[in-house]
Amino acid sequence: MNLTSIDWTIVGPAMLAGILVLTTHVPLGQEVLKRGIIFIDLAIAQIAGLGVIAADTFIGVAEGTIVQISAVTAALLAAAGLNWTEKHWPRIQEPLIGILFVLAATGSILLLAENPHGGEYLKDLLVGQILWSTWSSLIPISVLYAILLLVWFTLKNKIGRIGFYITFSFAVTASVQLVGVYLVFASLIIPGLATSQLQGNKRLFIGYLSGALSYFIGILLSSWLDLPTGAIIVWAMAVTGIVTGYIIRLTGSRDSL
Repeated sequence: MNLTSIDWTIVGPAMLAGILVLTTHVPLGQEVLKRGIIFIDLAIAQIAGLGVIAADTFIGVAEGTIVQISAVTAALLAAAGLNWTEKHWPRIQEPLIGILFVLAATGSILLLAENPHGGEYLKDLLVGQILWSTWSSLIPISVLYAILLLVWFTLKNKIGRIGFYITFSFAVTASVQLVGVYLVFASLIIPGLATSQLQGNKRLFIGYLSGALSYFIGILLSSWLDLPTGAIIVWAMAVTGIVTGYIIRLTGSRDSL
């Protein structure tokens, strides 16, 4: 690979977009694993995507403030519902999350059925268009993530279950439009799963490092091989997660000798 042939004006913002997503998704992903609600990210991400599609279908707006309001409203309504079901029906929370995901996914397909560009629209929603990121477009997302991180790390023990769902909804709504549903799920779950044997700040740091390396490798491979960026980052993250988990297990075994 010839690094000088890569257009860093495109790769640079894409890398920053990935790192921004990781800032919120790594700690939130650890909480998701702790709560055992693994597929909540897919469900909320798909619901937010449904909100975007609904704004385009019913209002005729594909971007802008109205789209953001539609997406976050859909995500918050889903979060409120899931908060209620977790409180009243905790034993079937995971199946309900799965059902919500399927309904949102098929709802998106139904809304796009008459759209001549529906297939491309749906593909963009799933795998994202991270290479379309620009420095200026990342400014509002950076501000939002900074607020969410401040709330999470200072008030996590005070905001309770509903606070988690609200924080999660805002983070996922922003990231799904930036990197797509698949990368949202991967960024939340894989770094947290790979570092599950660690605790505290060490787990958080290694999770960030593993995730950032995955985005870096995936974006470079995508530029070099001309492959879909979101999809190849997911694969890079899976391989990096496996290697990270193996190294952690190996070094942990040595420390115990």
